Amino acid sequence: MPNIIKLATWNVNSARLRLPSIERFIKEESPDVLGLQEIKCQEDQFPFEAFHALGYEHIHVAGQKGYHGAATVSKLPMTRMDTDFCPLGHARHVSSQITANKHNFEFHNFYIPAGGDVADPVVNDKFQHKLDFIAAMTNYFTQRAAKGDDRLVLVGDFNIAPGEHDVWGHKQLLKVVSHTPLEVEVLARLQNTYGFIDCSRRHIDDAEKLYSWWSYRARDVMKSNRGRRLDHIWVSPALAGAVDTLGRDGHAIHVPCRIWDKPSDHVPMTQLIDLSKI
Repeated sequence: MPNIIKLATWNVNSARLRLPSIERFIKEESPDVLGLQEIKCQEDQFPFEAFHALGYEHIHVAGQKGYHGAATVSKLPMTRMDTDFCPLGHARHVSSQITANKHNFEFHNFYIPAGGDVADPVVNDKFQHKLDFIAAMTNYFTQRAAKGDDRLVLVGDFNIAPGEHDVWGHKQLLKVVSHTPLEVEVLARLQNTYGFIDCSRRHIDDAEKLYSWWSYRARDVMKSNRGRRLDHIWVSPALAGAVDTLGRDGHAIHVPCRIWDKPSDHVPMTQLIDLSKI
């Protein structure tokens, strides 16, 4: 096995409907570990055979009928971890310990609730659910951090675009769910539990526009380019050296996937990890 492996995350908005696109992406990018969100199927409906045919022998699925769902597929051996973050019991996360070249790291795959349309937890239960979900994550990783520094990777659709240039219009979206000051604050609190490194911004200046999601409502998605960076790959400080080896070239947001046939509204994101630096 080579020292450098590739991790990926993608909200596919239905694993079965988007399977041709997922297969194309895998053939083009060959990620070693891929976290999928919003798979929209129960566990026994997940297309295991298709992933096995592509070389992914190890698959962990948290499914739910018609909604939500997360799955991690891997070429590397995985052990399922027992974690629970969703206060409502939705299938929104999969946690796995992965072994690569005798090195272990944790891969936490999240689909954080979108939060509805009104950024007020008093009148919007969905927004309160989002805050509660992130609070559960914050509590968990705070406890983990107190026990020592581990090799952790957090990926997924976090449904929050934190930076001014992670959205097409900062001032226009300050009161829009996904970019409100409250959401940015709670996400920063989660990030600070471990000092997690935001891989998208590790080697890319904060002033550069970065998006991973574009609404289906846009008539000409790339022309209007009204996107948001809702998807993330974070690593704990123990993996800082492992993501720094290739600098900016080690991270990619695969924007062209947004205009593939029958696309998801999200695009995949990849990060190279240098195992020799672990």
